[in-house]
Amino acid sequence: METVSAQLHGCHAPISDFGACRGMAEGPVFIIASGASAKDFPLQRFASVPMITVNGAISMFAEHGVRPYFYVCTDTGFAQQQPDLYAKAVRLSQRLAIWPDEVGSLPGPTRAQVFPLAKAARSSLHGSLFKPDPLLVRSRTLWGSRSRSVGFSKDLSLGFFDARTVAYAALQLAYHLGFNQVFLVGVDLDQSVGRFYETPGQAVSRCHLDESYERRILPSLKLMAERVVSSQFAVYNLSATSRIPGSVIPKVSLQQAEALILDGASPAFLCSHPA
Repeated sequence: METVSAQLHGCHAPISDFGACRGMAEGPVFIIASGASAKDFPLQRFASVPMITVNGAISMFAEHGVRPYFYVCTDTGFAQQQPDLYAKAVRLSQRLAIWPDEVGSLPGPTRAQVFPLAKAARSSLHGSLFKPDPLLVRSRTLWGSRSRSVGFSKDLSLGFFDARTVAYAALQLAYHLGFNQVFLVGVDLDQSVGRFYETPGQAVSRCHLDESYERRILPSLKLMAERVVSSQFAVYNLSATSRIPGSVIPKVSLQQAEALILDGASPAFLCSHPA
């Protein structure tokens, strides 16, 4: 896939289509989100395993000097609400998955490869029934357009499904990249507790978890669990306090995660990283 460059405040950032990174990885990956439980995750202990992080969870990587394999931001207001954290993500991450409107206005130089995000197109009722795309796994509940917009994308070149939590976009990215063991960190989905990086007196980004959990987030996760998770794509939750039921995504301890990684890992899982 051809890569082009875009002029960004005096620097050049390589811009790529998601087809350029499809299937380029394998083995385990951590998705590091912003829930309070992420505070206890020993990042340095697992620094050799690729990590996808989202939104303000980049603060943990900046603190430890670890470069995320991918940074994903689907919150259109995050760059304005948390400019310092966003700038850290742009500076530190190996790859960025951000909206096209943000590609031309990055807050500074970056070594990251940039992948513009797009949402998966809505399917018509006829298309859902008679011409389903196997790479876009959609809800089989067909009586409403909202139900048909619930899905899981196996190929981000076709867009991703927005479940109102960036962690779900990161899960689709993990599948797209080729990882087969996904460990969720800080995916608590508990609006009342807040994010691990927020402190009193700081600016706080908007949060809509409570209003989206039952109607969007949980149905999306259930669809993934029922129709995407398999022996080739396993997902585990390291948050003991997560709202996600263990029947949807099994909860494991740090020690269990480490055993799973050691049991299934090969030298290939330590994916090559850009210089």
